[in-house]
Amino acid sequence: MSDNTQIAQRDPNAMTRTESDVARRRVTLTPAVDIVEDAHSVTVWADLPGVPKDKLDIRVHDGNLTIDAESVVPVLPNLRLSHAEIRAPYFSRRFTVSEDFDSSKIEASLKDGVLKLTIPRRDEAKPRRIEVQMA
Repeated sequence: MSDNTQIAQRDPNAMTRTESDVARRRVTLTPAVDIVEDAHSVTVWADLPGVPKDKLDIRVHDGNLTIDAESVVPVLPNLRLSHAEIRAPYFSRRFTVSEDFDSSKIEASLKDGVLKLTIPRRDEAKPRRIEVQMA
């Protein structure tokens, strides 16, 4: 193949996409989750394939837990992308957190595209045994 070989004809009158066009065309997906609740906490596992830690945003505000993340489709530095049919998806999911849980103590970890959130119960919301006194 010579350097003069042209794969596709470029229209000189075509407009290039701006950043706002890309944002409008972004695909937003709801990540699949597994939620397990026990007497001490609730654990949420969310599937976020291709999401690096720096593109992950987890927030808690007014009883709402929000997960926003953007996956990255890697392109080698010495290559120029001329056509792509795969878009890097944007993930977004929101949950309501009961007052029984202590949102100030949420623990988060990301491994192999799976986000794990552990939300502990408040001590006063944990089940406890009540001792019965003889009258």
